[in-house]
Parts: sequence; structure tokens; C-alpha cells
Amino acid sequence: MAERSELTRSLPVRGGWEGRVFSSPFACFIIWGATFCCMKVKAGLPTLALLLLTTVAAQAGSIEPKRAALTPNEDGYALSAEFTVDLGNRLEDAVARGVPLYFNLEFVLERPRKYWVNEHVVTRSLTYRLAYSSLMRQYRLSTGNLHQNFGSLAEALRVVGRIAALPVVDKDVVKPGESYEAAVRLALDRSQLPKPFQVDALTDSALHVDAKVLRWQFVAPAVTP
Repeated sequence: MAERSELTRSLPVRGGWEGRVFSSPFACFIIWGATFCCMKVKAGLPTLALLLLTTVAAQAGSIEPKRAALTPNEDGYALSAEFTVDLGNRLEDAVARGVPLYFNLEFVLERPRKYWVNEHVVTRSLTYRLAYSSLMRQYRLSTGNLHQNFGSLAEALRVVGRIAALPVVDKDVVKPGESYEAAVRLALDRSQLPKPFQVDALTDSALHVDAKVLRWQFVAPAVTP
């Protein structure tokens, strides 16, 4: 335990008044007031600690991109990416109680231009739906007509955060040898949350999931003769 807390560090140490005689009533009043304040501070420490723990426990979530790349395939280029998905306690509890969550994967490819804004080349998006079935006691991850079941939320979120060989760019869209700017983001779609959650999310940071964008330079491989 630290020697003195931040709340009490500005007050005189206890031994500072020992062995001294104060004849002034005002000085005695100051000593009594400081002692009373110390007692109030000490009494309030458990409450303060509880509030701090509650704040930490209800922290917001985040989706952090770790890597991304475009690799050639027969028809063009495919996206591979990996994200670390942390929903935060409030949303983890919500999905465990049956509230479905939707995630949007967005990919953008642009061609940089010197004296003008980047030229848009292609945009691809994919939506995931994550829901818990209390009857089956499983989490179901769906995209389009495909779905997969998981025994735990952690397993489902790992799959949400792993994109493997997703076709995003047609072969005739990019020119070999040219440089492009690629960007990808995986984000929680709060617009598809139930209305009460959408309203609470306006003021409750624990319902926020910070989603960062990963950008990188992509050079289309030159065609070998």
C-alpha cells in the first residue's frame, strides 16, 4: 500500500502537530477541521474504491486491427486480415442475454493522385450477425446464408476477427505495377442495436466499441511474361 493516498497527500502529516501548543482558538479550529476532514476521507475510501472498480468493470470495448494483406487469386485479389475483438462487459452481457450484435467489415481501395483527392477504385462490405441461443446454449455467427455455432463467446469473436481469402478486387480493376492505398475496418453496427441500447449508447461509454482503421500501401504485382 502506498505511503499516503492522493486524497490525503496535501494534508499535514500526523506527527507535524505533536509536541506543539496552540493558544489561538483559530489554530485549534483549523486542527479540528483538518482532523475531521481526514476522518471523512478515510470513511469515504471504500466507496471511492467501489466506484473506481465499477468504472473499470464497465469499460468500453475495442476492435483492434493486427494485420491485413491482399493476395492474388484466379479472379483478382483476396483480403486476409486479423482483428482483436473486445466487446466490453456491458455488450458481452447483452449478447449473452439474447441481444443480437451486428458487425460490418469494410474494405476500400483507392488510387492516390498528386493534385487531387484519391480516386476510388473499389469498396467491399460484409455483415456478420452474432446471437446467443439459450435453448441450444450456443453462439451463432451468421453472414448471408452461412452460419456457424460456437460453445463460447470468445470462440465466436475470434472467428469474427479472422478474415481469410475474401475476394475483394477483380483482376481487371487494378493495373500491374501501380501503387494503391488500401484500408480495412471491422466495426460494431450500433444502428442495429435495440432502440433502448441506442439511446443508452449516447451517454454510456460502456456501450461503445472503438473501431480503428488499418491502412497500407498495395502495389499490384507486375504480370510475368
